[in-house]
Amino acid sequence: MRLILFKFLFIGCLALSLQGCGSLGESIRELFPGGSNSSEEDEYADWNAEKFRAEAKKAVEAGSYEKAIKLYQSLESRYPFGDESAQTELDIAYAYFKNNEPDSALAAADRFIKINPRSPGVDYAYYLKGLVNYNRGIGFVDRFLPTDTSQRDTASAREALKNFEELIHRFPNSRYLPDARLRMIALKNNLAMHEVHVARYYMKRKAYVAAVDRASIVIDKYQRTPAVPFALLVLQEAYTNLELLDLASDVTRVYNLNYPNGPPVQEQAYSTMSHKIWDFIGLEK
Repeated sequence: MRLILFKFLFIGCLALSLQGCGSLGESIRELFPGGSNSSEEDEYADWNAEKFRAEAKKAVEAGSYEKAIKLYQSLESRYPFGDESAQTELDIAYAYFKNNEPDSALAAADRFIKINPRSPGVDYAYYLKGLVNYNRGIGFVDRFLPTDTSQRDTASAREALKNFEELIHRFPNSRYLPDARLRMIALKNNLAMHEVHVARYYMKRKAYVAAVDRASIVIDKYQRTPAVPFALLVLQEAYTNLELLDLASDVTRVYNLNYPNGPPVQEQAYSTMSHKIWDFIGLEK
């Protein structure tokens, strides 16, 4: 009799403890609803790879880039192998780029290059890296109003230029080269004018040697940019202040020979011209 009573008590305690565990689990789920993606899992339960790609593409076309990223990530986790897996990685990188997440886009592109060095799409990964850095820091106003992009921080511009140069070096037959070359022209124009701005800053501080160094960079590295005549004018003034009159005379002769009517692109129109180049090639191809 005692044994039967003990069994009943044991079963009762066990039932209560199990009920408590269930309540605890429900409480945890209520406190951390994001901890389980059961609703998403149910939504995507019957989706195949083609369904994921189709819906992700629709999301991109609709501008719902966050949704596209989630769909591509789900596709990648469910179907990590196969002929289309590499393309999924590129699609994720592009979606990050469009969603204004440059660091994530660059990381995804670098990961693709590392894992798929012989993929037919690897040239696009290099091109996309250039696009990301080319567009980094461009806000809404910059897209629609002519602003002087040469006065921005040049780190991203230099990185973009390096990305496009690597694309040209590695893939001389890539279909992205014409666009990359146009973007390189805009980048070099801005980098050259940036050096002129720095040289002028040194002139105001009467640091004439430093001004000569920065203006000389334009002459040496950016010979075919519209910034060259402005750099020559800085050199002329700096050499005169340094009492290097022979050098100042040489610069004046070169300037008058090449620009008898002054700079072909006036400075106030420089930013507008640069903006038109960006409009022509497109910011987000």
